Amino acid sequence: MKQKKLYMIGNAHLDPVWLWQWQEGFQETKATFRSALDRMKEYDDFIFTSSSAANYEWVENNDKKMFEEIKERVREGRWQIVGGWWIQPDCNIPGGESFVRQGLYGQRYFKEKLGVTAKVGYNVDSFGHHGMLPQILLKSGMPYYIFMRPMPNEKGLPGRLFHWESDDGSRVLTYRIPFEYCTWGKDLEKHVRRCMEELKDPFGNLMVFYGVGNHGGGPTKENIDSIKRMNGLPEFPTMEMAAPNEFFADMEAMQLPIPVVHDDLQHHASGCYAVHSGIKHWNRQAENKLIAAEKWSSWAELRTGQAYPTDFHRAWKNVLFNQFHDILAGTSLESAYEDARNMHGEAMTIAERGLNYAIQSISWHIGIEQEDGMKPIVVFNPHSWESTVNIELEIGGIKDTTILVDENGKQVHFQLVQSQATAGGRYRLSFIAQLPSMGYRVYKVLTASQEPKLVSQPIKANDYALENDRFRLEFDPKTGFISSLFDKKVNVEVFRGPAARPDVIEDKSDTWSHNVFHFNNKVGEFIATSVQRVEHGPVKSVIRVTSEYGSSKIVQDFTLYKQLDYIDVKVTVDWREQFKMLKLVFPINLVFTKQTYEIPYGFKEREHNGEEEPGQSWVDYGGILRDIGEHGGTSYGVSLMNDAKYSYSIMNKELAMTVIRSPIYAHHDPVVPEPKGHYSFIDQGIQTFNYRLQPHQGSWEQAGTVKHALELNQRPITIIESYHEGELPQKDSYLTVDKDNIIVSVVKKAEEGSDLIIRAYETTRETTEATIRLPHLNREITAKFGPCEIKTFRVPSDPSLSVTETDLIEW
Repeated sequence: MKQKKLYMIGNAHLDPVWLWQWQEGFQETKATFRSALDRMKEYDDFIFTSSSAANYEWVENNDKKMFEEIKERVREGRWQIVGGWWIQPDCNIPGGESFVRQGLYGQRYFKEKLGVTAKVGYNVDSFGHHGMLPQILLKSGMPYYIFMRPMPNEKGLPGRLFHWESDDGSRVLTYRIPFEYCTWGKDLEKHVRRCMEELKDPFGNLMVFYGVGNHGGGPTKENIDSIKRMNGLPEFPTMEMAAPNEFFADMEAMQLPIPVVHDDLQHHASGCYAVHSGIKHWNRQAENKLIAAEKWSSWAELRTGQAYPTDFHRAWKNVLFNQFHDILAGTSLESAYEDARNMHGEAMTIAERGLNYAIQSISWHIGIEQEDGMKPIVVFNPHSWESTVNIELEIGGIKDTTILVDENGKQVHFQLVQSQATAGGRYRLSFIAQLPSMGYRVYKVLTASQEPKLVSQPIKANDYALENDRFRLEFDPKTGFISSLFDKKVNVEVFRGPAARPDVIEDKSDTWSHNVFHFNNKVGEFIATSVQRVEHGPVKSVIRVTSEYGSSKIVQDFTLYKQLDYIDVKVTVDWREQFKMLKLVFPINLVFTKQTYEIPYGFKEREHNGEEEPGQSWVDYGGILRDIGEHGGTSYGVSLMNDAKYSYSIMNKELAMTVIRSPIYAHHDPVVPEPKGHYSFIDQGIQTFNYRLQPHQGSWEQAGTVKHALELNQRPITIIESYHEGELPQKDSYLTVDKDNIIVSVVKKAEEGSDLIIRAYETTRETTEATIRLPHLNREITAKFGPCEIKTFRVPSDPSLSVTETDLIEW
């Protein structure tokens, strides 16, 4: 037995927020770190393992003396830094770039403040782990990974130790913790004995985690004394005070036949991807605002000299902190979400301020001629492709004779829709803009023009049907459900039954939905009280369906455009239910189906089994058209996109997006709520979000689903300008990519110096050589991308220096 070895990992899992607010987590962090330092004074061989840069920043700012003591123990090697991220986040909900920033800010903080970087990715309490993490971890300097959930009853794996591989081929050596990451403060013999049962040759070594956790605490004297007692007995393996770096190095040196896993690591808490709509929506908004603000701040500094903001770091750190797995997953106290709201508010304010300075600096330098009655509108496209999108903005001074033209004076169709202001003289303008790649274009509202107004027939529309050249969309006036969506191009009925159906599901599970994987006990559905056309014009027509269930109400505004081949839906829900779930259901009329979900910086094909699945902003239900007509037997699909939701299910060819769950705040099994108890329930009241339906011939790759979802989430920015002289043209593009499957996701200033950082990724799992062009910098970047590969480039401010590829930490 002594030839086998247990690496005893002393740690203290710290939930900075959960059943307590961050202020309590702040204090407990200091108390836990103080305890670990005291144990080091008492036991010369004690080693402590700890993660999460946010905790260290707290201590640095609040107890500098203790921080210096920690630095000394790190130098000594007895305090090991793992998990080079800002926090231990939920590992499904954040966007791809957020996972990059976890490492960017975490690793750089540890290097600057403590002189080390983490080699071990570390998310011991997160509820699931998306399949692109190996690449992100490896390119952030972490070739190893530790997790615990899902546990063996939730996900079968070939062993505790395996190579975890992502679609680009990146691998990290990964360890699943046996049983638990924390222990009670007493004798560890029971915990050690159950871990011993898993010691099997040739994998005769294991890590055993000990120390009081969740609310902090760390290893106790009794923990350490019991390890020393057991280590002196022949019936126990060799037990060594250690840290994860040593374990992984030793296991690699043994050259064992380590298996490879190429998959997501799911499922543990299937309900957490839908619970608390507020935190999910704030997260999506904040991510997109910051990414857009960085792009335009970069271009503004280069083109006009507008200073790049210095507070984007603070905004990102707020967003990253709120991605902690018990915050973003929706499982914390109600009061914790007031804190999270405020923190996200600061982040979004910083982003909006930086974005405004940037676009107004650029627009102020555009040469715009003086013309009586002319009001220029500058529209900025944040994406690395030419976009054709609907623009809506509030404006004043519209007359019956008003026309809209582009920078060349060519008229553009527009219509007036309901203003957000119920006041005279204010209007809301809607038009379709054709925008240059990562650039801008000037449109002009002319109120004094003598040119006749462009006349165009709107699409066919009445209270129950909308029809453009591609689709005919019909509604059942009694139920309010979509009764037909007919694709005229291929002569096919997209749905095989009532669609956009708001189903009410019984859901008595706790906040996580522990041990619940399917939500399919339907107890009711919303029924329409009103179906009517509310907008009609040359740009778009809108049918509003208002439905009720009990004391709850849902309003869906279905928009069909004249020029665009998708349906946009604005949803407003007033939810008053408890222990229930709301799903929007779409029965799809296809055979030989394939279900694809967006995951951070990638995608995942999953089984059609009804399980609740995490996803990002889109899911695609693809397959083959039934063998009828000239298009029978060809590929087809429906992409469902949204700007706020992360939870989906597919069962019996029904694609469903989970809109709301309403458990009790911070309810944790096995506690059973009192039947007459007074509790606060999640997601009560009004919320809004948008989704998009894009039926498409061919695959989602061919249909441009990734781009359309990004256009829905990261929308064009508009500014109403005035006339002035300027050196910039009225239409310009700052970046282009020559391959549709390569997307530039990030343009930002380098963390050090004045260089530009550009990040791009491959979206369709296809090896591709692409060229990124930066016309105003006279730069071209040609690179070969592997399937789903993320690449980061440093563009020197010195034009004599070459562009280089760097890692995600910009080292």
